[in-house]
Amino acid sequence: MFLKKQQLNPTKMIAVGYCIIIFTGALLLCLPIANRGGDFTPFIDALFTATSATCVTGLVVHDTYTYWSTFGQLVLLILMQMGGIGFMTIAISAVALTKRKIGLKDRFVMQESVAAPQVGGIVRLTRFIIVGTAFFEGLGAILLSFTLIPMLGLAKGIYFSIFHSVSAFCNAGMDLMGAFKPGSSLITLSDNYMFISVIMFLIVVGGLGFFVWSDLVENRLKYKHYTLHTKLVISLTFTLIVVGTVAILLFESTGEAFVDKTASQKFMLSLFQSITPRTAGFNTIDINILTDSSRLLIICLMLIGGSPGATAGGIKTTTFAILLLSIVTVIKRKKSVECFNRRIDDETLRQVCSILMMYLILIVVATMVIGAIDHIPMKYAAFETTSAVGTVGLSLGITAQLSWASRLIITALMYFGRVGGITVLLALTNNLPQVSQLPKGKIAVG
Repeated sequence: MFLKKQQLNPTKMIAVGYCIIIFTGALLLCLPIANRGGDFTPFIDALFTATSATCVTGLVVHDTYTYWSTFGQLVLLILMQMGGIGFMTIAISAVALTKRKIGLKDRFVMQESVAAPQVGGIVRLTRFIIVGTAFFEGLGAILLSFTLIPMLGLAKGIYFSIFHSVSAFCNAGMDLMGAFKPGSSLITLSDNYMFISVIMFLIVVGGLGFFVWSDLVENRLKYKHYTLHTKLVISLTFTLIVVGTVAILLFESTGEAFVDKTASQKFMLSLFQSITPRTAGFNTIDINILTDSSRLLIICLMLIGGSPGATAGGIKTTTFAILLLSIVTVIKRKKSVECFNRRIDDETLRQVCSILMMYLILIVVATMVIGAIDHIPMKYAAFETTSAVGTVGLSLGITAQLSWASRLIITALMYFGRVGGITVLLALTNNLPQVSQLPKGKIAVG
């Protein structure tokens, strides 16, 4: 009876589903065939890597190219794809191809999986996600191949193009650039504007979210017809990219990161480091040589992340937007949060506050614990934990040095960040919605 109840709960199915995928991937990565040395990989390392790929994070304890064999890399590629668009999206698409009827329970699980606003049209949305993903990843691979095939040859160039296109679109941040220099991410190709521009395009498109794609396809350039969600996501995404780029340019004007760089190189480096923390994890410059101000800005961007129903993580752009709007509401002494001539309901505001507090508590507690266990300076530990829970993948180089206990903490943070805070909490409880209310009380705040 307990198992049946568990299966009927969409949030529990999603939470358990990701666990099954992660542990299956970890077992495959443990096999000698999965690494170049032909030895068994320690389970903690395999679990960490499988979680990082499935939760589209990108934090690694071993260089992806030099440590993992082609088999291991393909396992990671599949995990990134499943984690990026959601395993339920793939499952329902496979069922739809067999012409079998998709039950209401599966539709509810799919709705929860991609944070869809309603269950109606969920199968159609699933097909749209699959087709859209194939289109953008295919286009990205073709464009990347113009750079990689001349460098690596036909077969290897195509393979690298597909891997990096999937990784960028799914905001996973894993790369094979260890073929040039282990642990270098995209630094070796930072001056190739064609390659870097394609990566940035894929990151942004993947981070916008499936609902935004659908709205843009349906209404094209008719901005007035866009939903409130689309307007909020597009406007805030554009604002964060611009503000982040300008801020990094200013912060690094007196730093060593941009020494001997041309104006165009400074702009592209700043633009990329403004986009990648939300939440791709690639980098085109050594983050350790950035100023503290730039690194703090990157932490903030990692916490915000991408948009709901996207391949990205973080508290989400809409959550951040509503938090900002709530400040405006208090200043203007309005009764409710308003945006684009629409009122935001109180339930959404409560969820927004809960999400922010959950992320902040996790980051603070995990930072203190990891700092105490491994004696790591707080700024390094805070960067690592924020990157993990935001499913980003950027690191100041301490991932491989972490103890097994700290790796388990980071693994849990990556899982929490991908599945979602609200989903995890609901999966752990069986509480039904409460309709009764207690008498109102007054508390002084501020």
